[in-house]
Amino acid sequence: MCGECGCGTGQIALEGRKRRVVRIERNLLEKNDALAERNRALFRERGTLALNLVSSPGSGKTTLLTATLERLKGRFPLGVVEGDQQTSLDADRIRATGVPAVQINTGKGCHLDADMVLRAHEDLALAAGGVLLIENVGNLVCPAEFDLGEAHKVVILSVTEGEDKPLKYPDMFAAASLMLLNKVDLLPHLAFDLERCLAFARQVNPGLRIIQTSATTGQGLDEWIAWIEAERHACA
Repeated sequence: MCGECGCGTGQIALEGRKRRVVRIERNLLEKNDALAERNRALFRERGTLALNLVSSPGSGKTTLLTATLERLKGRFPLGVVEGDQQTSLDADRIRATGVPAVQINTGKGCHLDADMVLRAHEDLALAAGGVLLIENVGNLVCPAEFDLGEAHKVVILSVTEGEDKPLKYPDMFAAASLMLLNKVDLLPHLAFDLERCLAFARQVNPGLRIIQTSATTGQGLDEWIAWIEAERHACA
């Protein structure tokens, strides 16, 4: 259960309790949306491309992110906001690439919010014209609702998770601009219906761009990097 937004509460509560939970969640979202617009204006003013990377735990998000940073570093300023409930292990992996990272531990919270991202961005002191990569807490529910001021949500789905994830978590896939279908090097070893997964994703979001990736083999990374560079140019 999230200690901030109250997800998981109110479903079996008394009706009055449900109304109170809904009202609290609405107030939290309205406050967050206002802060997210502040972030978006700041990023626009500084020519910063902010990307919100979202996924389930175990999707290979951090490994893919480190591979991405290795290819991008030296081209333009980079910074990472790393969101986890506990530990700084992923931020340590990011820093090992030479790219600065700020760790946010959310405790019981299951998502980052706009104010957390602003404070982390200030700590990073990212130069203008850079790319801010926000690795959200592993969760396909709450991060779909919480705008961080990012230019795009990028949802990462591993082929080890099952092809029906877009139908199970439609809000996240509908909110994303890009889906990275990750760990595709494992497809020969899995009973994963690739075409069905792609069809489900496009059923939820017909405009969703999809890139098949593998940090192990490098498949799709050039296309992913090209997408980032094109989006950064659009923000300049």
